[in-house]
Amino acid sequence: MSRTLDDIAWPLRTERLLIRRASPADVETTWPFRALPEVTEWMTIAPENLDDYRKHFEDPDRLTRTLVMEIDGTVVGDLMVRTEDAWVQAEVSAQGHGVHAELGWCIDPAHGGRGLATEAVQELLRLCFEDLGLRRVTALCFADNVSSWRLMERVGMRREMHTVRDGLHRSRGWLDGLGYALLRDEWRARQSV
Repeated sequence: MSRTLDDIAWPLRTERLLIRRASPADVETTWPFRALPEVTEWMTIAPENLDDYRKHFEDPDRLTRTLVMEIDGTVVGDLMVRTEDAWVQAEVSAQGHGVHAELGWCIDPAHGGRGLATEAVQELLRLCFEDLGLRRVTALCFADNVSSWRLMERVGMRREMHTVRDGLHRSRGWLDGLGYALLRDEWRARQSV
């Protein structure tokens, strides 16, 4: 049986990062980079002001799946781990409960280009497969968001889907989408190399 984020001993540590559960206080530390046009370009929401962002960030469903990453006490990005049920037939539905996760990430551009997002997503994969006991993770992006899908490939995720003009972007219109995934056994095989 899978565990949940509530079962994890926080914070997690990588070589350079501390990753912890987000709290309402993180609105103030994430807003400065979440408000940047180069960041909102690819995010699902582009709040116009801090109050709108606060409502979105503090939504209980969102907050329970949001993590932040820090370097020396400075928040440099946020992450998402949303656990999901697998698609299953009725007779085996219990076996598919909470065994998958969708991942997401956002890094402050001021801290980009240093491999921090790669380091954080590698830790998310470890968290999902080792600590949470999940069997599959996915991540989605617009095909035009090259830095996002390149990150997915850097951490060993496999492109499973290329959809044609299925996602509506707020300023670019209908865009292609990409979907990546990784299975626990694939991840384990890469760890043993």
